[in-house]
Amino acid sequence: MAPSAALQVHLQQYRERAHLSRVELAQRAGLSRQAIHAIETGATIPSTLAALQLARALGVAVEQLFTLPNSTLQARWLGETPPEPSARVQLAQVGEQWLAIALHGETGLRLPADGVTVSVQGERVQVTPLQEPGDLRRTALIVGCDPSLALLGPHAARLGVGARTLWRDLPSLDALRALARGEAHAAGIHLWDPSTSESNRPFVKRELTGRPTHLFTLWEWEQGLLVARGNPKRITTPADLARPGLILANRQVGAGSRILLDAWLEAAGLTPADRAALRGYDVCSSSHLALARSVARGEADAGPGPRAAANALGLDFIPVQRERFDLVVPDEHLPHPGIRALLAAVTQPAFHAELAALGGYNPVRAGEVWRTTA
Repeated sequence: MAPSAALQVHLQQYRERAHLSRVELAQRAGLSRQAIHAIETGATIPSTLAALQLARALGVAVEQLFTLPNSTLQARWLGETPPEPSARVQLAQVGEQWLAIALHGETGLRLPADGVTVSVQGERVQVTPLQEPGDLRRTALIVGCDPSLALLGPHAARLGVGARTLWRDLPSLDALRALARGEAHAAGIHLWDPSTSESNRPFVKRELTGRPTHLFTLWEWEQGLLVARGNPKRITTPADLARPGLILANRQVGAGSRILLDAWLEAAGLTPADRAALRGYDVCSSSHLALARSVARGEADAGPGPRAAANALGLDFIPVQRERFDLVVPDEHLPHPGIRALLAAVTQPAFHAELAALGGYNPVRAGEVWRTTA
């Protein structure tokens, strides 16, 4: 069979990654060494049977070994505003649907893109992949508000399992709803339910009704009030936020820290009307670090959040409550290689050392199944 210029062959790359010689791969795949050489050099195109045998021998998909160049894929755009043509994106496949996430800002400049958009039609975009689609299918998309979720990706990569994770920063309730819509493989959440004194499970049962879902412990963390260095306003409890003249920084509706703040203020005797009247109560920060920056700049005197956010910006911290942070994984995504890699990485001593340095974390039961719902 004559070789085709349109076929890109990645067999040698995956063979060398598996530390196999051509002879060893030929023995595993039931082919000759000469056939392996001819396929790797592009002298011949493998038959369907040979391609399947090679993929099975290497433990990868056929699409990882053989691809067509300049092909595009259609993805659903995850963003508030449509992208410009030629936007750099990260890609993940959830179920049968490709998802595209913008790479922008300073952080985006430091990360390699998975693809570039070529056309936009509503929330659908055509993307030219810059990575092999087979590799991209091993990417797990994780949503949640704790930046420590982003740290898990490099730790998972060090395990050498050939999978990766992407993190999308969303408040906990938004993350859970994105998971329910099929826009992620897993969600990291911290949602305290004052009516039951239980974290996370009541919200999972409500938002993912009828879907078998697993809650894995990631860590406990300290939640409290972030205040300026030296605590010049002498804030000691959430009740102090009702003092005249204090300016509050808050998170958006659906954020776990906002739910906690409301519970703390209610316990201090403040009604919903009292809370709404607090100066700054309705001025919402988009993330834990954005709230910390607001306090650090003097735009607010205090706000709810984790100790790690206070430490990151050199603020003081008033602890109020220890809280669970769990990973919510629908049953159908549990076998995903990226999820397996993440759950392995979260148990590693090196990752635990990083959490200890950040401050306020307790990962003693990290990676354990805590609850299963249906």
